[in-house]
Amino acid sequence: MSGFILPTQPVPAVSMNPKFLIVYGRPKAGKTSALAQLSNNLIIDLEGGSQFIDAMAVQARSVSDLGNIAQAIRNKNTETGHNFYKHITIDNATRLEEMCLSYAKQLYMQTPMGKNYKGDDVRTLPNGSGYMYLRQAVRKVLDMFKSLCDEFILVGHVKDVQIEQNGEELNQMALDLVGKLGSIVCGEADAVGYVYRKGNETHISFKGGDGTIKEARAPHLRGNDIIIATGNEDGTITTYWDRIYKSEK
Repeated sequence: MSGFILPTQPVPAVSMNPKFLIVYGRPKAGKTSALAQLSNNLIIDLEGGSQFIDAMAVQARSVSDLGNIAQAIRNKNTETGHNFYKHITIDNATRLEEMCLSYAKQLYMQTPMGKNYKGDDVRTLPNGSGYMYLRQAVRKVLDMFKSLCDEFILVGHVKDVQIEQNGEELNQMALDLVGKLGSIVCGEADAVGYVYRKGNETHISFKGGDGTIKEARAPHLRGNDIIIATGNEDGTITTYWDRIYKSEK
């Protein structure tokens, strides 16, 4: 007996909101400002952008910092008996990748072929073999923080890449991560949205298709362009995160 009970009819959805959300866009598009107003969201700031706004943020400049922050959150979760922060945001992906180079070196040196490695950058290993360890390092950090909250958010910058479609070369915006890492991380996310400004509005677009990484599993996000914030005359912004994270009561 296997102990498995196989379903005989469709199983109702257990979640409508993205457990792992990626938002990416050009610098100064309003990503951090909007995320600072998301309720119970800890921003782990890797570049210092949150220091110019009111935000529940902690600064990190190394993988060691990230480990210490994760342990502090873990302790809070144990103390309270639940996830202390509903959301955790890492801002941003490009800087995280750079910070993970030292961790990638550690992972490589734990292997038989890397135990005597004297270099500092695994990306210089022959035949691009070091990128695998960088991918592992970044994903381990992401998984660590995903396990510590209800809903995890990764902020990213944009890079322009060329894709071929119907024999034509087209420019496409992608998450600024090296090699295969961007497509792998985006493939693991529940929703990937492009953040841009239009007048006094900040939008997140989940309109997919044509090779774009923009996509969402949640029906209320899939294929939609959502106004997430509007600017006010006094310089403040009003955010509408309930359009992304619906009440699941």
